[in-house]
Amino acid sequence: MSTSPTLAAPTTLRHARILGLGGYRPERVVTNEEICRYIDSSDEWIQQRSGIVTRRFAREDESVIDMAEAASRQALDRAGLEAGQIDAILVATVSHPYQTPAAAPSLAVRLGITDPAAIDISAACAGYCYAISLANDMVRAGTADHVLVVGVEKLSDFTDKHDRGSAFIFGDGAGAAVVGVSDTPGIGPTVWGSLGDKYDAITQREAWTDLRPAMEEPGRTEAISWPSFVMQGQTVFRWAVFSMAPVAKRAMEAAGITSADLGAFVPHQANMRITDAMVKALDLPEHVPVARDIAETGNTSAASVPLAMSRMLDEGEAPHGGLALQIGFGAGLVYAAQVVVMP
Repeated sequence: MSTSPTLAAPTTLRHARILGLGGYRPERVVTNEEICRYIDSSDEWIQQRSGIVTRRFAREDESVIDMAEAASRQALDRAGLEAGQIDAILVATVSHPYQTPAAAPSLAVRLGITDPAAIDISAACAGYCYAISLANDMVRAGTADHVLVVGVEKLSDFTDKHDRGSAFIFGDGAGAAVVGVSDTPGIGPTVWGSLGDKYDAITQREAWTDLRPAMEEPGRTEAISWPSFVMQGQTVFRWAVFSMAPVAKRAMEAAGITSADLGAFVPHQANMRITDAMVKALDLPEHVPVARDIAETGNTSAASVPLAMSRMLDEGEAPHGGLALQIGFGAGLVYAAQVVVMP
């Protein structure tokens, strides 16, 4: 009786950590007053409901890949690595306009990275935290030595500027992290999950297959329209406030720490009121700084956590080498949280 040969496998798991962070915000600053040209609202109402004062919109000719490249170059520089040292690229996005090819292989070409593993991840606002977990597992198992993780969105393309419930929320931007081998644990266990039965809480108004280009004259077509996002605001708010704090607590427990050990709390920048409610539910000590990047950047979905963390580090609000609790949550509904050592 013949037996199959035993496959080779790593004999020991390695540790991984974030080696460098980078961020990119488009130049154009969009005020609440500009948003209110198209909806019946006010700067005061928007700030009270969301905490948003301004957000950034990309240029019409500025793509997801353009923004991802800028953030990635900064992350590589801060990690002290050359592009050729990257073995895999994970791009978290829901706003790359092509189902295929993915953004990740195109980003690799822009960065001069030859033949990396390259995939896109569609997990909305939790996409970056999902990707950090996957990158951690890849490095620990020996599948890759260095993984480039990017969260990037051009949500202005998907925003209905006349929708009073969502027009003021979204912004554009990119955040990137390089995950690599570490002598000590730098990324804690991920607590993640999904509630697919709540898919309609945040969704596209139409499927791509529902959209058709208009033909007004023979031989002439108009550009296909973008499907806009719609959101059940109160449903999402209640879910985030009451369900995500327990997830964050479980992530700290899985990492073997308490809130007193934290150097920063970096939640998805969805709504300032959600952040405030989570801080209260977690009973965070006063010495723990909390990311509030949403005030100037809006909700950038997959880009929000790395953008917020990189800003906190750049401005000295959070300590390099300190522990951060990060959590992403959004359309799906999906969520993911983990404790990381900040670079």
